Amino acid sequence: MFTGIIESMGKIISLTSEGSNVHIEVKSPITQELKIDQSLAHNGVCLTVVEINSDNYVVTAIKETLNKSNIGDLKVGSFVNLERSMKLQERLDGHIVQGHVDQTAICTNIVKEKGSAYYTFKYEGIYGNITIEKGSVTVNGVSLTVVNSKEHEFSVAIIPYTVEHTNFKEFKKGTKVNLEFDVVGKYIKRLTQGY
Repeated sequence: MFTGIIESMGKIISLTSEGSNVHIEVKSPITQELKIDQSLAHNGVCLTVVEINSDNYVVTAIKETLNKSNIGDLKVGSFVNLERSMKLQERLDGHIVQGHVDQTAICTNIVKEKGSAYYTFKYEGIYGNITIEKGSVTVNGVSLTVVNSKEHEFSVAIIPYTVEHTNFKEFKKGTKVNLEFDVVGKYIKRLTQGY
């Protein structure tokens, strides 16, 4: 479980294919604090640390992860948002995030305002995911509040600190992002629709 509060960014050092899997080597300021088998969210995708080498570590993404997220689009030099799993007895500053990406979306607009920036995202409706006004959504692992919720589209308002300390600063129109919709909302939707 995660909170959606990004700890740091990591830089992709190498990508190595093995069958349908991709081994991703990441350089990170938190590598020294990691251990083998630890869960770590990369742009909101929960991946397991399988190797540690000095300031770099390696995680492996399977085909399902590559198909459902933007992890398969990473290149050497790309930056990813990083968050270690939450500890019990810590503050839950964001919202409950599982690290299981539901689908991707495309950034369709960025509007800079005095003191904040509005990012708009459009996603396909084939999975039945929804947002609600003032509800929670995770974009590339960042816990955010939805504004301007529409069918298959929503916006978020972001303060300068978040832009500067996440890979939002690299977003432009057409950027593909990972979405994880609010887990409580997903359960309620499933219960009301039945099995």
